[in-house]
Amino acid sequence: MTIHPVQTDMQFKNYIGGKWIESRSGKTFASHNPANGELIGTLQASDTRDVDDAVNAASIAFEKWRKVPAPKRAELIYRVAEILRARKQEMGELLTREMGKVLPEALGDVQEAIDMALYMAGEGRRLNGMLVPSELPSKWAMAVRDPLGVVAAITPWNFPIAIPAWKMFPALICGNTVIWKPASDTPVLAARMIEIYEQAGFPPGVVNLVTGGGGTVGDALVAHPQVRLITFTGSTDIGRAVSIKAAQNLKRVSLEMGGKNAIIVMDDADLDLAVEGILWSAFGTSGQRCTACSRVIAHHAIKKQLLDKLVPRTAALRLGDGLLATTDVGPVINHRAAQKIHEYTEIARGEGAAILVGGAIATEGDLARGSFYQPTIFDNVTPTMRVAQEEIFGPSLSILAAQSLDDAIAINNRTNFGLSTSVYTSNVNRAFEAMRDVTTGIVYINAGTIGSEVQLPFGGTRGTGNGHREGGGAVVLDTFCEWKTIYVDYSGRLQRAQIDTDALVKTVL
Repeated sequence: MTIHPVQTDMQFKNYIGGKWIESRSGKTFASHNPANGELIGTLQASDTRDVDDAVNAASIAFEKWRKVPAPKRAELIYRVAEILRARKQEMGELLTREMGKVLPEALGDVQEAIDMALYMAGEGRRLNGMLVPSELPSKWAMAVRDPLGVVAAITPWNFPIAIPAWKMFPALICGNTVIWKPASDTPVLAARMIEIYEQAGFPPGVVNLVTGGGGTVGDALVAHPQVRLITFTGSTDIGRAVSIKAAQNLKRVSLEMGGKNAIIVMDDADLDLAVEGILWSAFGTSGQRCTACSRVIAHHAIKKQLLDKLVPRTAALRLGDGLLATTDVGPVINHRAAQKIHEYTEIARGEGAAILVGGAIATEGDLARGSFYQPTIFDNVTPTMRVAQEEIFGPSLSILAAQSLDDAIAINNRTNFGLSTSVYTSNVNRAFEAMRDVTTGIVYINAGTIGSEVQLPFGGTRGTGNGHREGGGAVVLDTFCEWKTIYVDYSGRLQRAQIDTDALVKTVL
């Protein structure tokens, strides 16, 4: 495999109205590789004036874009998929450099965007509405989808290509125009992705990019009266603030937020299979997934046996640059994140948890140049401890004991989050009980908590979201559309609805 040489000290501009332009402020900020501090690029530190420019461009473009037939809109999305497929290796390597996840995961991130493009482009020849019989004769009754207008996509750094695809492709296929505000930790990837939209031939103003801080750019998008939908992925605290602020203008908000996901391991489980699922779910992407497993709820009868298998496997995980084939776990996103993860380690220690492995910022050798945290396992954790309730967003795993399946499900459900749960069992009755009683948006049986497929809804309950779903299926289209009900009366006479029509029906019969 050939690793492309890194391009450093490159300056990227905003993309507004089909043009690459500098921010009104003239200020910039830098993006760095979390594995070694290497400069990836310099970006525009935008302000409210740039947001106004982008909203104006998107509003103007919307009037033409909404009238483009959906199959024609789909053709442009298909082109994005083709270009992205051709550039998959290049984009995956850049993703590893800017975000840190190991290259196979980075390539999977890119593939997820390709899959989403292909799936949503297919909706261009569906966009199903409703056709139902009318209660009156010679009358046609139907409902069709209408686009909302300008959509603001505020996206995180942990899936910097896949998650924007989940938001932008359905928004575009429905006829909306988009302003993308990427995370400030991964803006170079966003700029490169916008280059692909441009190459695919999207008209000016249909897709726009504004980089900068969430407190400036994000807040301005949320407050702007011409932005009709905010689709946000990030922390629950920020998502709550977004929802409150957007409500002042009665705009639609789609929130995908935190998780405190658990793997339940029963006493009849295949423990070797469970260990594989736990390792991947807890330490893949360095634990920086909203679906990452941060709790294992083990049946008391097999807890020790499970730990005897899990702890040495965890200790053997190799930290390093995600571009190296020898790396199992890459860096966390930045030094602040590493410090926050360690603060939770100290909290766990103070609450009485036992650290079985890890528990420190990694500083040996080349790791000192980056932001690395040792994969960590806490034992003797009780359900009310903070490490069992709060999202850590790092390679930190708590082990809890349960007396039965009912006990395990109750422990699982008693958090403020409800995204993903996994249950390992060989008993089909237990599996179906868990599928019925677990109150998270995603349930896995005999697989880890992470992973999704684009043809199914993705999202969670409680503090994980506000009821909308991302991913695929007709469900996600409802987020990006208004329903318009249409009646066509071709009877040639006044037919009054909501009155007694029995006599009229009798005349027809």
